[in-house]
Amino acid sequence: MQGHPDTAEEQAHLDEAYRRLDELRDLSRGRLRSAMAQGASGTHQNRSERDSFVSLWTDRIAALDAVESRLLFGRVDDPSGPTWIGRIGLTDDTQKVLQIDWRAPAAAPFYQATAASPQGLVRRRHITTDERRVIGLSDEVLDPDLVDPDSVDTASDSALLAALGAARTGRMGDIVATIQAEQDRIIRSDAAGALVVQGGPGTGKTAVALHRAAYLLYTHRDRFERSGVLVLGPTGVFLRYVEAVLPSLGETGVVLSSVAELVPGVEAAARDREHVAVVKGDVAMATVLERAVRARERVPEKGLTLRVGQTSIHLAPGTIAHAGREARRDDPSHNGARVPFLKAMLNQCATRLARKRSLDPGDAYVREDLLEELRETPEVRRELNLLWMPLTPQRVLRDLLSRPDLLAAAADGVLTRDQQRLLRRPAESPFTVDDVPLLDELAELLGSDAVAASADAAREEASARRAAAYAQRVLDTSQSFDEEDISSYFAHMVSGEDIAARFAESGPVLTLAERAAADREWVYGHVVVDEAQELSPMAWRAVVRRCPSRSMTVVGDLAQTASGAGARSWSEALDEVTRGNWRVEELSINYRTPARIARVADRVLAAMDRDVSAPEAVREGDHDPVDLRTDDPAAAATALASEWAQLPGRSVVVCVDADIARVHAALLDGGVPAATGPAGLDAPVAVMTPAQVKGLEFDNVCLVEPTAIVAGTGGLADLYVALTRATSRLAVVRADDLPAPLLDAF
Repeated sequence: MQGHPDTAEEQAHLDEAYRRLDELRDLSRGRLRSAMAQGASGTHQNRSERDSFVSLWTDRIAALDAVESRLLFGRVDDPSGPTWIGRIGLTDDTQKVLQIDWRAPAAAPFYQATAASPQGLVRRRHITTDERRVIGLSDEVLDPDLVDPDSVDTASDSALLAALGAARTGRMGDIVATIQAEQDRIIRSDAAGALVVQGGPGTGKTAVALHRAAYLLYTHRDRFERSGVLVLGPTGVFLRYVEAVLPSLGETGVVLSSVAELVPGVEAAARDREHVAVVKGDVAMATVLERAVRARERVPEKGLTLRVGQTSIHLAPGTIAHAGREARRDDPSHNGARVPFLKAMLNQCATRLARKRSLDPGDAYVREDLLEELRETPEVRRELNLLWMPLTPQRVLRDLLSRPDLLAAAADGVLTRDQQRLLRRPAESPFTVDDVPLLDELAELLGSDAVAASADAAREEASARRAAAYAQRVLDTSQSFDEEDISSYFAHMVSGEDIAARFAESGPVLTLAERAAADREWVYGHVVVDEAQELSPMAWRAVVRRCPSRSMTVVGDLAQTASGAGARSWSEALDEVTRGNWRVEELSINYRTPARIARVADRVLAAMDRDVSAPEAVREGDHDPVDLRTDDPAAAATALASEWAQLPGRSVVVCVDADIARVHAALLDGGVPAATGPAGLDAPVAVMTPAQVKGLEFDNVCLVEPTAIVAGTGGLADLYVALTRATSRLAVVRADDLPAPLLDAF
């Protein structure tokens, strides 16, 4: 409130905090320029140090820029005086504390103190700012001598209610200024093991998980700074929705990804049909894939006969099999064991060839000559390579799913014939989201191709030599002076290799997040899995590979499980992958959905018979949900959306995938500024499926044909998701009857 007597005092403190922020930004930019000025020449260590400093100061500047908005938001007073709380900690050049980081232990009472348990505080103050100006102060007196603890209603917290009532922007905002006590306890929970955050719609699960990631990065900086944190979301739309939260909290060492993006170089958008996804998601597929890889390591029943010059040699099946076993002892992966296998086979061939020619196989010179002859014999190269070909995950999976004979051999006794038929498809079929965990499993089984990697390295080395030679020619041309001493002087100062190195290594320095996102084998310090109830057992295997420590925050709601491959209990999902090291925290308060709307959604939850409790709505809401039966649902949705588009905030029309194009066209024809998919987040009105709106929230929700949604693969779970996205208004438009749980609900 503008009339608060302390407004001027708080404004002066805010001005001081921003002055310091500006100073730190200027200092960081200066140090970045200094690091960049060093160039990329010198020793490898010099270049590595330079890149490290460039990355350090680039990340630091990004973090300082990200906290520009609402830098300071709170203050606590204890008998010793005030302490201000903000997005980052700030001290002036005399080390006077201007504000503490919200994640610091000293800031915990700001979120956890109550009148009944003030934790030493006299007062808590919420400070509302607009850009760099204080526009409101809200105080809570916590000293039990000054207020009756029973008279304090935490649900009436003005800062919280203001945040809940604010119009949506199309992006998730942080809740750092309004974290509630039950949320703060979870955020600050220990990093060891897997923490499951179970909570119904609107309880702030995602916000809690993201703030927990920021807290862990702050608290365990030495542990996570080099490894980073992976945030795994359900869809690209969801990731775009939450992408600004962690940067706004000053954290840049985070990779946002979906299951579809876990394998670099693989693009997958479509989902498989439900029955197919269930088969692919079952852990039995790990056995099928392992068998498929082993089947590509051929041991001919009659062995192998080779002709070298005028001499024939024979390799028995047992010899070939033994070489394969020995190679896998060195490297259990297929591609990793290939080179040791081929070396062993060549040595076996050399021994047999020497004996056939009455030569001493133990003579080093004889053996080397024979090995060279074997390597230069096309038949030998061809036949040995066919025994153990280099493979890619993409090739193995395409072959497996398009060739019934390969699938039948790999799946014998593991998958039924009906399950095998579900998996079959043409070889040219694009990869689906449900294929990605299988590709990841195969990448682990296959390993890297050492021969291909060596060829890549050789090409890079040759390219570097050509660049150095070209640079030297340029340098020689520029030194065509008559004065030999000047030419000699310059020649000793710089070489062609120096110039080539400058050009080769002066490109952009990748951040930790960029390096991690491009590396399938990157090991993260912590993983956040959102909408975790949808992950299949095979997807969980891919997650654990990226975090062998099992330090995870698992966020979800078992009531919203729509996938047949997903979890119906956390024990089912996590017992095996975490080795039993997981625990559950439950969020019980619905901050998003008004009670008027929640009561409708709760009828669907009851009909699903899931072992979860409906969260308690924190506010009643101003608008009753409405049900409109009409001959033209698209026209009715257009009329509602047109009205809502004039209001602050964001709206969404939710319908099944088959109706997306038709409904979107109707909205556009009606002059409604609408968009589909990720673009819908930036439009006044989005048109999305129940799967796309999962994890998102909108001011107003129009649900088209709920019966069609229930008839889809997600069933009642998808309907429950769609009904719980609204923060203000909900409308159902339909030509068909209502689903049974919604009869008499409006």
